[in-house]
Amino acid sequence: MKTVVITGSARGFGYAMLELFRKRDFNVVLCDINEESLKFAESKLEIVKGDGRIFKYKVDITKEDEVTYLINDLLTHVETIDIWINNAGVNQPNKPIWELDKNTIDRLIEIDLKGTILCSKLIMNTMIKQDSGQIYNVEGHGSNDATITGLSLYGTSKRAITYFTEALAHESKEKETNVLIGKITPGIMITNFIETSLGDGEKIELDEKTKKVYNILGDYPETIAEYMVDKIIKNRKNNVKFAWLTNSRAAFRFMTCAFNKRDFFNNKK
Repeated sequence: MKTVVITGSARGFGYAMLELFRKRDFNVVLCDINEESLKFAESKLEIVKGDGRIFKYKVDITKEDEVTYLINDLLTHVETIDIWINNAGVNQPNKPIWELDKNTIDRLIEIDLKGTILCSKLIMNTMIKQDSGQIYNVEGHGSNDATITGLSLYGTSKRAITYFTEALAHESKEKETNVLIGKITPGIMITNFIETSLGDGEKIELDEKTKKVYNILGDYPETIAEYMVDKIIKNRKNNVKFAWLTNSRAAFRFMTCAFNKRDFFNNKK
């Protein structure tokens, strides 16, 4: 039975993917920094039908010893770690770069960029030893060089994630590791992430123009997860990119928005 680890999987997109992996009979690993969220997510997963086991780890992905413990302990319970998805991340306050303090800059880069690099490095070594595995990193705003005021730092981290993932895929191929590397591009997801910064509940006030765009292009994480999980399970190629909000899908949404009105902000799940 295969095993999947998703960082930041106690809620949102990470949890939605993990629930689908459980339904497909994977061993699933909850990994998050918030203990209460982990317990709640575990209780929900336990009632989801699936033959695999559920594991839970409270982990700060910026701490090497904590990520290493997860990997080593998990391997005492399962034979291999087959899929690792670096999903954990935080949003920035809705401010231009010159209004962000050093602590905010440090924290976002530590989690969104360095955390992904660290986890990839550690699990890469494990997957090389077992001669198999898949690593996926989640892209976001900035990965395609788009710019929006108030998302400059977040976008910088995600643009770096794109390069890092492609470089990791190249190195994996050159060194003939049998580890597949890929990018997940979910687009705009309607979760608490878009309205809170730094993962601690600090409120982000979205203007009406931004809400309008999110209503046209956004989707709930469950919808996007369904697409992504099926792609990941079937994948046998290195350096892949699985994108939900393609140019054609975005264009169709804008063309049909006049008669296909959606309001996520007054009809939240």
